[in-house]
Amino acid sequence: MTANIDPVFASLGEIRPEELLRGIPTPCYIIDEAAILHNCALLSETARRTGCKILLAQKAFSNYDLYPAMSKYLAGTEASGLYEARLGAEKMPGGEVHVFSAAYREDEFDELMKYADHIVFNSTRQLKKFGPAAKAAGKSLGLRVNPQCSTQEGHEIYDPCAPGSRLGVTRQVWEREMDSAAIALLDGLHFHTLCEQDSDALELTLDAVGKQFGDVLANMKWLNMGGGHHITKPGYDIPRLERCIRRAAEGWGLQVYLEPGEAVALNAGYLASRVLDIVRNGDISIAVLDASAACHMPDVLEMPYRPPLYQEVKGAAHTYRLAGPTCLAGDVIGDFSFPEPLTEGSLLLFGDMAIYTTCKNNTFNGMRLPSIYIKRADGVLELVKSFGYEDFRQRLGK
Repeated sequence: MTANIDPVFASLGEIRPEELLRGIPTPCYIIDEAAILHNCALLSETARRTGCKILLAQKAFSNYDLYPAMSKYLAGTEASGLYEARLGAEKMPGGEVHVFSAAYREDEFDELMKYADHIVFNSTRQLKKFGPAAKAAGKSLGLRVNPQCSTQEGHEIYDPCAPGSRLGVTRQVWEREMDSAAIALLDGLHFHTLCEQDSDALELTLDAVGKQFGDVLANMKWLNMGGGHHITKPGYDIPRLERCIRRAAEGWGLQVYLEPGEAVALNAGYLASRVLDIVRNGDISIAVLDASAACHMPDVLEMPYRPPLYQEVKGAAHTYRLAGPTCLAGDVIGDFSFPEPLTEGSLLLFGDMAIYTTCKNNTFNGMRLPSIYIKRADGVLELVKSFGYEDFRQRLGK
């Protein structure tokens, strides 16, 4: 098959998947170290030009074997709770550790403070409950705000500004619940409203943040603009992003943080799979794979989206519905066309699989978790983790 020229697969270069994966069992993830560091270098240039600090959002990518190399470009990590905070502190030592959770557990908070430098609260109640102790421990505290500015189209599940959202404090709630003691605890504000968007959405959101909370920001030390910035996607408007950063930093006299996840690992990983069987239903040919959308690429169903495939040739003569082997009727990846028929054992390589995969997969139906490889700069695959029955069993009992 002819190599796909889609930028998703650019980091493969002249290496054909059949050559790269010879003798390696599937399914497996391949993380491309050179592509990760290329993305990190692009992000670090924005940080250098604007003075902002950029963090890795571990919820999207948390393969820590690459953290030491990434630490040369990034200011630290962002966590969604205790375990991610600990991972960031242990595996990217010297970097800042920021944490935000929709609600913190009282029985974990003391331990969380061992690892986190910045702690962002989601509600005024939790700020007042945990803030004094965290402040006394020398932590920098923030509050997530909701500027009530939706920029999502058709994906309410990813819209923190949707009506009734639990995420962030609106100005109305601020006026009703904040008092001088609570305000004195704060060092910064945080907003996160984007999802795979360009900087025009950030600019619109920043306008709303300024209108709603500009007077508050004038007394803060930092502003965290969250994630969802598709900075490393080809065509992203970086100059506009940098204007937004400078506008906030200079206008309010504060440090700006960004915490992208996807932008760090965009187009920097693959999921390799092989065909187990071919079945037909009416006019539809269905290739059942050893990889599952439900288990191994859950965002394909949750987002939902159709992942890129190296072997696809759009409009080609042979079309198959690619599906997983689980009992879930909807465990379907999508319909793809090929110049030659698929057969049992055919190798398929899905792109952009470094994000929201290894950190989000599951063992539904007792599915084996894919092994994780790192593709080093010389093209050699290094196995960093493999899984078996014990990984499945130990989650469920003694």
